[in-house]
Amino acid sequence: MVPGVYDAYFAAMATAAAALIGLLFVAVSVRDDTIFGPKAMPGGEALAVTAFIGLVSSFVVSLLGLIPKVNIGEPAVVMAVIGIVAMVRLQRRLHVGRNLIVLAITLLAYAAQLGFGVLLLADPHSDQLVNLSVIVFVPLIVSLQRAWSLLKGKHLAGARGAAVTGDHDPPHVPDRGRFWLQRRRGPR
Repeated sequence: MVPGVYDAYFAAMATAAAALIGLLFVAVSVRDDTIFGPKAMPGGEALAVTAFIGLVSSFVVSLLGLIPKVNIGEPAVVMAVIGIVAMVRLQRRLHVGRNLIVLAITLLAYAAQLGFGVLLLADPHSDQLVNLSVIVFVPLIVSLQRAWSLLKGKHLAGARGAAVTGDHDPPHVPDRGRFWLQRRRGPR
């Protein structure tokens, strides 16, 4: 039930979310041992999971909004409920509260998405589609910030107590390729 003038926007949102999901997988694979597994740090898992949930929410709502005769309120409500439940469960399980501002913004975005979705379910031709379109963009931006934090290793900095020192870069790890070449060639 989305007017055709929104097709380009939702197509661009779905494409961007899909591309960012792929980049998130790259970010996770670069630091996979510190995000998931026995040596995982709660901050890394929280960043990865919440980024994934936000990107999938933006992707699903945008993609289903392109299907003719589908009330976009339905996927908006479903994905908002999934997002809220997942965020709350993750917070309770990991007890990670370092960035409460981002958590609050994300939960408010999902709550707004839920509200606008319900309004669109009640009246598919209401003006709330503009608001939903903007709100679907928020988790995408927050997820991009979280994926970037994973790449930078901010979850590593918090784990080693860098919050006290203000240092938010991961510890320096020597380039293994350069080390191998030096061993093979010998010292210069």
